[in-house]
Amino acid sequence: MSDLVSQKVNMIFKSLKGETVHALKDISFSLKKGELLTVLGPSGCGKTTLLNIAAGFLRPTSGSINLGGKEINGPGVERGMVFQQGALFEWLTVNENVNFGLRMKKEDPVKTAKKVEEWLDIVGLKGFGNTPTYQLSGGMQQRVALARCLINDPDLILMDEPLGALDALTREKMQSLVLKIWKETGKTIILITHSVEEALLLGERLYVMAPRPGRIHKEYNLPFAKMGLNGDLREIKNHKDFVSKREEILSMIWNMEEEIMGKDI
Repeated sequence: MSDLVSQKVNMIFKSLKGETVHALKDISFSLKKGELLTVLGPSGCGKTTLLNIAAGFLRPTSGSINLGGKEINGPGVERGMVFQQGALFEWLTVNENVNFGLRMKKEDPVKTAKKVEEWLDIVGLKGFGNTPTYQLSGGMQQRVALARCLINDPDLILMDEPLGALDALTREKMQSLVLKIWKETGKTIILITHSVEEALLLGERLYVMAPRPGRIHKEYNLPFAKMGLNGDLREIKNHKDFVSKREEILSMIWNMEEEIMGKDI
């Protein structure tokens, strides 16, 4: 599968009051196979809207997003989604959740059982296959969500605040896991986050979005994700270039928020 390409995507909603809301305006970018893109910005900048268009859950008002030369017009098996809350079937076991997509495709149960075992090992859940999902911690449930997505071998993985509900220590461990999976699978990943640190740490490329209308305000090409493949994440967070970029982006988003508040008053 070749590149993901966005061509002047626009999204317009009507509010309950009948007002026109420009959620996205002229969003254009291309993403090469195997890239890890993080998207960051203040609330209301259209991050999740853009991800939902890439997932095929929404159709843009105008413009298009193409994957492998084919326009995205709806959900497809070549794209996998990981949500902030795992969206798991909590009454099923871990094995049953991870195997769900393959079972829907009626694949050989013997082969799928082996695949499930392999992916649980990769995400650090070996031995938990028969555990009811509701008994797992939040971090473990997100590992199940990752395995369920990846076992279907999508070309593009879309993550909407996948680590946002986790405690700090679990979130750091999961950041390491995301980098590990990116390295080992070579998958193309788009990850939406509210955390500046997380966006810097995980993004090979980072888009900072500005709101009203939602657009790409600034693009960064970063070394920290590759550094994190073999380095200590806490040391990277203390790297002078990391700290400098973090402060720059925090100031940028702070100014955007101040502008939004000024408009709302």
